[in-house]
Amino acid sequence: MAEILCLCAHPDRAHSRVSARLADALAATPFPPGRLEIRDLYRLYPDYAIDVEAEQQALAQARLVVWLHPIHWYGMPALMKLWLDEVFSYGWAYGPGGHALQGKDLWLLLSTGGSEAAYSPEGHHRHPFQDFLLPYDQTARLCGLRLLPPMVLHGAHRADDETIAQHVQDARQHLLNYPHWCGAARAEQDELPAGERPAEVQP
Repeated sequence: MAEILCLCAHPDRAHSRVSARLADALAATPFPPGRLEIRDLYRLYPDYAIDVEAEQQALAQARLVVWLHPIHWYGMPALMKLWLDEVFSYGWAYGPGGHALQGKDLWLLLSTGGSEAAYSPEGHHRHPFQDFLLPYDQTARLCGLRLLPPMVLHGAHRADDETIAQHVQDARQHLLNYPHWCGAARAEQDELPAGERPAEVQP
């Protein structure tokens, strides 16, 4: 269990240009004992059978939760979404008595295939990239997490080695210097009205 918990989710790690390199660099960084734990979801759960209790225990010990993944169809990869559905459970992460994550920080380390210019009202995707992060923002609010400004590498398919290396170095420095760059603002947890649950399995 560690102060910083990094959840990595790339469905095709062998062909990853950014996520795998970043995860490997973090794993090779000499963080102090108990500082960083990296959990590669596609290696841990190739059968998609998530150990919810183990994931919740890791989360409970963390002060900073990092989601490291590429953007797939304007959101997170499938296993990351399943992890969220199962691990952020009603009564644990949100809802009555669900305060296990309250006050923790959430940081997104993301990459996109499209360029930064493509994420604009005039670009191919028709919206600024921040608009696609609204589900992350609301998830954080519902669970009492403080969503930190994300670090995003756009145009990952065409990024040169120097650009990727700088992205990796910047991310490493942020984690080494946590929490000094985060500011003093605190997160507030949204109260969930009775009968309103965002993760309903049945309609």
